[in-house]
Amino acid sequence: MASFVIPTPPVVSLPIMETNSLFPVRRVYCIGRNYGAHAIEMGHNPTKEPPFFFQKNPNNLNCSGIFIYPPNSNEVHYEAELAIMLKSGGTNISVDHALDNIYGYAPSLDMTRRDLQSAQKKLGRPWEIGKAFEHSAPVGLIHPVEKVGHPTTGELSMKVNGAEVQKGNLSQMIWKVPEIISYLSIYFELAAGDVILSGTPAGVGPITIGDLMEVKIGNLKSLTVKVITEEI
Repeated sequence: MASFVIPTPPVVSLPIMETNSLFPVRRVYCIGRNYGAHAIEMGHNPTKEPPFFFQKNPNNLNCSGIFIYPPNSNEVHYEAELAIMLKSGGTNISVDHALDNIYGYAPSLDMTRRDLQSAQKKLGRPWEIGKAFEHSAPVGLIHPVEKVGHPTTGELSMKVNGAEVQKGNLSQMIWKVPEIISYLSIYFELAAGDVILSGTPAGVGPITIGDLMEVKIGNLKSLTVKVITEEI
């Protein structure tokens, strides 16, 4: 019988609200510039052009409540986002049936080494060095659909040390959740365990060591994350 030549990597899993069960993660997709005001602040046109996506790694997801400030960067930004967890998938999923594939939702952060991302943009290179680094996707408790339904409106806010820095509404998404899932499924075979970060409103900015970040989305339990150094 064949065996693995090295220890098998652990399954990345996320906690679920009011249960000891865990959600196993397969892939992590992120949509870029999905709120008009954020597109403008990043220097782009907010019109509804075809969406684009990038990926983080499953083990970038971080439910520890801490964010370790990463090395080789002097400008790390927060981006508060609604995360979508899939219980099923497929290819060429219709918009009308997209919501049937969702297990639940959670508040999350797409942490970005903005200085490194900006350098890659200027060179026309991929963004992974700025996006897919360790601990770069803090995520809160998953709220199953049967508990919260499918939120289409609701305030999305971000506070740093108690001061509000981002404020938007889920209704302001350029590409709505069913459209995101449907479009992704044209190019990827989606499956149970996939996580989708659905974009951030305007107001992204830098964090420093010692900051306390808080993400609040509608009726979901808020996500609180402390920024620390590796040594702490």
